[in-house]
Amino acid sequence: MSRLNLDDFSDLIERPDSGTRRDAEERRERLAVPPGALGRLDELGEWLSAAQGAVPVRPVERPRVVLFAGDHGVAELDVSGRPAGGTHALVRAVLDGASPVAVLARRAGVPVRVVDAGVDCDPELLPADVVRHRVRRGSGRIDREDALSPEEAEQAVRLGMAIADEEADSGTDLVVLGDLSVGGTTSAATLIAALCGTDASVVTGRGGAGIDDLAWMRKCAAVRDALRRARPVLGDQLELLAAVGGADLAATTGFLLQSAVRRMPVILDGVVSAACALVAQRAAFRAPDWWLAGQVSGEPAQAKALDRMALEPLLDHGVTVGEGTGALLALPLVQAAAALAADLPEKQAPEKQEPDKPESDKPEPEKQASAQD
Repeated sequence: MSRLNLDDFSDLIERPDSGTRRDAEERRERLAVPPGALGRLDELGEWLSAAQGAVPVRPVERPRVVLFAGDHGVAELDVSGRPAGGTHALVRAVLDGASPVAVLARRAGVPVRVVDAGVDCDPELLPADVVRHRVRRGSGRIDREDALSPEEAEQAVRLGMAIADEEADSGTDLVVLGDLSVGGTTSAATLIAALCGTDASVVTGRGGAGIDDLAWMRKCAAVRDALRRARPVLGDQLELLAAVGGADLAATTGFLLQSAVRRMPVILDGVVSAACALVAQRAAFRAPDWWLAGQVSGEPAQAKALDRMALEPLLDHGVTVGEGTGALLALPLVQAAAALAADLPEKQAPEKQEPDKPESDKPEPEKQASAQD
């Protein structure tokens, strides 16, 4: 197998059809509801129409939540509100229907798929269809060692690509993307700081579980140390993911790139998916045209990444739980935009009324009679 080069995706990914988007914009001008009255819903409908290559836009009928899961060795430094190696419990909660994303997905009728890329637990503790793709148990402590070997990084990216192909082939028309991880926000902050050229303190947040000031200082130090290891490999995205990413982040990056190749729209969730999207953008600059930012997570690194990709979040409800929850909350907004763009009637043209003829132009009764004869 030849070595994977993420830069090759730049030639494989095209932008959503601009001609279709113009047609969608023209159709919007003809609708009975005045332009601008629906706010951002108009923009969403036109974006989705371009992604589908269809006017009017088709409804989003087969969405799916996809969650990549993995543990991160840097969690050993007590930088997370959850215990190191605790991703197994997060996965179990989703599978048991006891997590926020599982509750919302069940209510909305959206299937959830969990992909174990690097959970640190015995495989027997999780269903076979969840663990069958696992690259390794956990990822290395990025402040002092690589998260993955080069071979594992490539394997993880190819895993994400394969999952994207499976979803596209099965008819999934939009993906809600999230993560299940302990320590993942530390790796994500490192990736974003490296790619944006900022310091650790600028990107370090308190994570979905929340941490106190001492834990934040430890996390900031871990990002600082990991950055020293990340900067020398900035020129190669695969090496960067191996150095300071993790199996779940590498798989998510591959998923995002291949989803763009397959023209499958994706809603991003929090800082982890934003970090992977930023790596993917570095490889293929057109790729972000296929993604929406679902929500503001409160993580400063996410704001940095989204600004760099010119993606404006759809929601800002203060949801920090992660796991794809915020992105799933944005799904009804996208579905509503599609329904309005497709089903609203067009303006009716006013009926033309013929002007009354002047009295002098009316035929005389005798002439009408003679004409009938």
